[in-house]
Amino acid sequence: MNQLGFPILTLMIAVPAAAAVACLFLKEESARWTALIATLVDFALGILLWATYDVGGAQWQFQESVPLFGRFAWALGIDGIALMLIMLSVFLMPICIAASWRAIEKRVPEYMAAFLLMETLMIGVFSAQDLFLFYIMFEAGLIPMYLIIGIWGGVDRIYASYKFFLYTLLGSVLMLIAMLWMAQMAGTTDIPTLMAYDFPVQAQTWLFLAFFASFAVKMPMWPVHTWLPDAHVQAPTAGSVILAGVLLKMGGYGFIRFSLPMFPEASATLVWLVLGLSMVAIVYASLVALVQNDMKKLIAYSSVAHMAFVTFGLFAFNRQGIEGALLVMLSHGLVSGALFLCVGVIYDRLHTREISRYGGLANNMPKYAILFLLFTMASVGLPGTSGFVGEFLAMLGVYQVSTWAAIVATTGIITGAAYMLYLYRRVVYGPLDKPDVAAMLDLSPREIAILLPLAASVMWMGVHPESFLRPMRADVGAVLARLDRAKPAGDSLLKVSPVKPAAPAHQEHGE
Repeated sequence: MNQLGFPILTLMIAVPAAAAVACLFLKEESARWTALIATLVDFALGILLWATYDVGGAQWQFQESVPLFGRFAWALGIDGIALMLIMLSVFLMPICIAASWRAIEKRVPEYMAAFLLMETLMIGVFSAQDLFLFYIMFEAGLIPMYLIIGIWGGVDRIYASYKFFLYTLLGSVLMLIAMLWMAQMAGTTDIPTLMAYDFPVQAQTWLFLAFFASFAVKMPMWPVHTWLPDAHVQAPTAGSVILAGVLLKMGGYGFIRFSLPMFPEASATLVWLVLGLSMVAIVYASLVALVQNDMKKLIAYSSVAHMAFVTFGLFAFNRQGIEGALLVMLSHGLVSGALFLCVGVIYDRLHTREISRYGGLANNMPKYAILFLLFTMASVGLPGTSGFVGEFLAMLGVYQVSTWAAIVATTGIITGAAYMLYLYRRVVYGPLDKPDVAAMLDLSPREIAILLPLAASVMWMGVHPESFLRPMRADVGAVLARLDRAKPAGDSLLKVSPVKPAAPAHQEHGE
């Protein structure tokens, strides 16, 4: 089903790909403008995609399929979940280009080409409907991020880029083997068909673990998270934004697209593994974040803790948990990206990320202090911001499965407030007694233009989350329909009863 009559998804993939090639033949300033225009065009196409998406229509929309060879096909299409993640991608990408406008001064055309290639592959991952097309897009995304960290990163960029590449690549080898077996078993590589296929229960456990090896690294889950802090610290600011904002979400997308609907019995059997690792991640990452001196590393460890809420919610096997997990993914993409941009703003002025080097910025950078406070509160989960709704729903969902897991998640919210507020206090408040800090100028018009759309989106999601939940609701229901037969019995005393129909008006009046 394609409401628009033209292949919009292929066009959204082709625009940044063509611009990436063009950038390689342009001068620095022309490459910057080409990248910005291409990403804005893709954002406009994304808005058209969202506006045209029929919430009450078919599950899979904007479908395209061109057979290539054998069973392999250029097959694209989206549901509401993919739509929201594509929108997150095309929204963040122009912001990343604008944030790199003057921060990147060497090999600018190649840098812009790498980011445009990244956008091409991200949209490909979320719209692919062929199993091996998904795998190619999923794995190819390693290459531009590897180059961004390795060429334009910090002092230890080579170590960080190799670690990032090896962790994420090795985790995906098992997934490829599982995909080959699945294609042979089901006789198709069509993802919508595979989502409705009943694989043998005895094989599901092995298939689940093979996919889990890849998606757990991408999230990243404890204990395969150690590549993330190094990658964030060494990556340029825009690289950290897109890594935290979108690339980490590919793991969560993989769980809800493959693991849960394709292997429901294995998901129910191994729920203890996912919940156990998530509990460790929340406690461990939050405590480690509390003792960090590097702002980027602190936010990186907070990402590990926040993504654990995603796995909590997804494996709650109920609507509240899964919808909460999806909202956490979207919110974290906005908030973590904004926090890395806030770090980049002051890093560009003082060229250090050491927390102890700052203090008193509320005096000479009040605009910065206000926006930084908003994103800090959203990270903490303040009601009225995007962070609250997703975490609340995810916790409500997981409480129905495991009381202890919900209690541990609550401690993560408390420690999250501790390390984020501690960071904010040390950077923004206190005496302004360092001459170089006192000389720092407030936000420039370009920096305000970068941060304000993120601030507006964070508030929009916090005040009206239904805008984001509505396109995904039917697709969550489709996943739940696959999970119902295998739903594990929870240990919670909370019992969700069906809503009773309202009594007719004449009975209410005793008639």
